[in-house]
Amino acid sequence: MVLASEVKEGTAIELEGKVYKVLEAIRHAGSGQMQGFIELKLKDMRFGHFADRRFKHTDKLENVELTKRQMEYIYSDQEACYFMDPETFEQIGIPKVSIGHSEKFLKEGYKVTVELLGEEAVSIQLPKIVELKVASTGSGIREGQDNTMKPAVLENGLEIRVPQFVVTGDVVRIDTEKLKYIDRVGKKTI
Repeated sequence: MVLASEVKEGTAIELEGKVYKVLEAIRHAGSGQMQGFIELKLKDMRFGHFADRRFKHTDKLENVELTKRQMEYIYSDQEACYFMDPETFEQIGIPKVSIGHSEKFLKEGYKVTVELLGEEAVSIQLPKIVELKVASTGSGIREGQDNTMKPAVLENGLEIRVPQFVVTGDVVRIDTEKLKYIDRVGKKTI
């Protein structure tokens, strides 16, 4: 058991028979007439559904221990993505609904952390930041300005917004959780 006020992002908890991963924990201070509370943004680890729940600071929650293993992505089919332990060559599948948008970042041979609940693989952890090449983007409307954004398609098919100075062929850093541009790593060579 853990107090709601001690719950952190990335923690797994059990509520009403379902296992959730805490995506965000927002602490709201109380005022003279209203008691403070903790708002948790949760993701169902088996089905990928999202939920928001509020708790008093003193509420006790059932925390769940997940085991983590480094594995390599090998392939995916209609229902699941498959990963292999590089030491034992054991293969496991994780339903696509549990992986969500993270599937776009998977490439063959890519190493990820697989989270297991008992023997069942329930989710993956991608690195917070990845580097990807810009497959296509339009020309900038204001040369040299970086405070306005334009759409860009990355090599994995993901569409994000990038500053005007980013051109096709540049390598950019992307936040995998928020799906947002961070900065440009390399400039396209002519």
